[in-house]
Amino acid sequence: MNRKLYLSALACLTLAACASAAITSQPWTDSSSTASWTAQPASTRTVGLGIGGSVLADGVTFVGGVQLLTPTLSPLRSLSDLKLVGEDGFVTVSDAGDLILGQIKLDDGGKLIGLDQFRSRRLSLTDGSPITEKVDGDAEGLAVLPNGEVLVSFERDHRIWNYGPLDAPRLPVSAPRPVWPFNENGGMEALAAGDNIQWRVAGEDGGIWDCTRVTCTLVQLPPAEPLKDSQYRITGMDRDPSGDGYWVVQRSYAPPLDARARVRHMAEDGTLGPVMVELKLPGTTDNFEGIAATKRGGKTRLYILSDDNENPLQRTLMLAFDISR
Repeated sequence: MNRKLYLSALACLTLAACASAAITSQPWTDSSSTASWTAQPASTRTVGLGIGGSVLADGVTFVGGVQLLTPTLSPLRSLSDLKLVGEDGFVTVSDAGDLILGQIKLDDGGKLIGLDQFRSRRLSLTDGSPITEKVDGDAEGLAVLPNGEVLVSFERDHRIWNYGPLDAPRLPVSAPRPVWPFNENGGMEALAAGDNIQWRVAGEDGGIWDCTRVTCTLVQLPPAEPLKDSQYRITGMDRDPSGDGYWVVQRSYAPPLDARARVRHMAEDGTLGPVMVELKLPGTTDNFEGIAATKRGGKTRLYILSDDNENPLQRTLMLAFDISR
């Protein structure tokens, strides 16, 4: 299919999947916060899985989706990871160097219908100055440790920084990261808290490591040849709320706009289980880079988040799935 026809077809599918009207998100108005958060305007509209393309394994149910609509220069763009905090709250990070908090809005049946109360704060360098350069602020992974401390992994300048708790952020301090020669744009894409204040790291080009406050240990060696964009690569990870392994989202991309995603379970040894969710054209799909897991109603609730790259042909989507397992 030529490029013009492809783009036209994609536009039609996008409109079909996003037919609901936009609803302005409730603003954040907590002036008592001392963490230097700034309220951010946004709207959302509900989306479905579209017609065809999506494949859900037995025991998986789609429980709602939303598209985030923001001004062009909003910090609520290029969102790269996702974790849950508090009562239906979430935290995400952008690859421009912003930390964002928001609230998930569910209907009476527990279905995802909106996102509210957005606020952001600029991540800082170790001297306290705000991040301004892409090479410093390309944040890709996010983890919230059991003690509430927030870890952020960056690529280009490959590092993991600990910013302290969300309610009292501090100047970042370095945390152990894998000793590996990551490619400039293929670094520590996925980050997740484990047990006993440890964290797991997955490289976009392959490789898995478990880290403590002292060192990182190799779990799975990266392949001899870095994974290609057209192969499924891990872009987000979160601890299974049962304590048994992790949940990961994988992304595959082939030009011009063939973005696909898969959700799978990862065992403690790094082995990936069967595909539980697959998203591809002609259904709803995009550049999914974040995943968060929790327990709800006796099932595992997963939320996945896409990075729009500030590209008008891409969207920021959050989709929710319940898994019986």
